[in-house]
Amino acid sequence: MNEEGIERGAILLLSLGEEGATEVFKHLGPREVQKLGTAMSNLKNVTRDKVEQVLSAFRLSAEEKSPLGLNSREYLRTVLTKALGDDKATNLIDRILHGGDTSGIDGLKWMDSPAVAELIKNEHPQIIATILVHLERDQASEILTELPERLRNDVLLRIATLDGIQPSALKELNDVLTKLLSGNNNLKKSPMGGVRTAAEILNFMSGNLEGGVIESVREFDADLAQKILDEMFVFENLIDIDDRGVQLLLREIQSESLIVALKGSSEELREKIFKNMSQRAAEMLRDDLEAKGPVRLSEVEAEQKEILKIARRLADEGQLVLGGNGDDAYV
Repeated sequence: MNEEGIERGAILLLSLGEEGATEVFKHLGPREVQKLGTAMSNLKNVTRDKVEQVLSAFRLSAEEKSPLGLNSREYLRTVLTKALGDDKATNLIDRILHGGDTSGIDGLKWMDSPAVAELIKNEHPQIIATILVHLERDQASEILTELPERLRNDVLLRIATLDGIQPSALKELNDVLTKLLSGNNNLKKSPMGGVRTAAEILNFMSGNLEGGVIESVREFDADLAQKILDEMFVFENLIDIDDRGVQLLLREIQSESLIVALKGSSEELREKIFKNMSQRAAEMLRDDLEAKGPVRLSEVEAEQKEILKIARRLADEGQLVLGGNGDDAYV
């Protein structure tokens, strides 16, 4: 959810009234609730036109949705149980929907990142790493940022070298976080952690901290540090997306967000963006960039990370390919 989407969601929820908003919140995750709740509390002086615009867009979006896919997990659980029996179905469901047995971690997901960091900072780094791979990547990054530098670097290194979580580790987590995971010895190793997870967490971290962590990993294992860097997708990597992918991405980005993000980009990337816009839109963007005054680096990084979130979402949906292989991805 980018800032514009969060604001629109907040306006919609306030328009629904208490009962309607309550029903919606029941189906949202902790991070969504936190972001939407903050936005709702900060909304001021919303015009009637803005409210009508949001409601109209929501109505159009809702009309395009079909019921297919709703409650798909419960459907899958019921069908597999009937077909395979309880034991086989449970094992298969756990493999398909791995993470369904992590109910204990929900308590951490609802906590502020500084509070989680305070809670776990005195635990063994391996325990902290195991906890963080169960959280959303942006929350894990925020928690890492709160930890002392030496511990932060150690934990990220352990995340990068984690190739799964054994039942014995799950039992230890139970002791630390009260039923975080089941700890059943019959559980198969959960496929969590690894270089990709470490890279995804680092992508949400500020530039200075990110560089310090990578250097620390490089001192331990240069090859591992390079593997993490190879998995990371930073803003300048947008230049490697094919033209079709860039055009799809631009449709999802607010113009003001793009202007701020490009303030910290190379001229080569700017030209790539201009090339994939209409001549008039490209001229307007050039003018806006020139007219834009100095922008704080933190603001530039924040907007760049929001755009990268959109790029990763589109990649997950199969609409574009990150890394420059887009020409081979469409037929």
